[in-house]
Amino acid sequence: MGSYVNTFIRVSPDCPVEHGVVPTAKKDTKPAHLIQYELLINEPYAYTQDELIFAIHIRHKQIPQSEVEERGDDIHAALFAKNHPCLRASMLPKKYGWGVHYNDAGRIAIYPMESEAYQAFIDAEHAANGPKLLYAMRNSRG
Repeated sequence: MGSYVNTFIRVSPDCPVEHGVVPTAKKDTKPAHLIQYELLINEPYAYTQDELIFAIHIRHKQIPQSEVEERGDDIHAALFAKNHPCLRASMLPKKYGWGVHYNDAGRIAIYPMESEAYQAFIDAEHAANGPKLLYAMRNSRG
């Protein structure tokens, strides 16, 4: 699966918040978007899109590290046997107010929509090396 490079995903035009909001869990198990948030906020630019999807899958399904070490290739192959949406469809830019930056190596970090860094990505759109700007997918059809 391909990934973006030098791209910034802005929050959805119909994002319901005005600043970056930390997702919460309503149940005992963490939802995928909360795991995604934790990984990206704690380790900016550590993950490519595929690495992030795999890391989220392991944590969301609570697959023990010993099983990942033993069967990691099989787990990975089964997971990527089907397509996965890009981060334009993530709840982070759609509902929680986080912009998503893919650097030149395709590694990902998130920025709250009220931050100077978020605005700097938008302002750099027309610069020589500025990122390609995309909006996150809308929450509703309209």
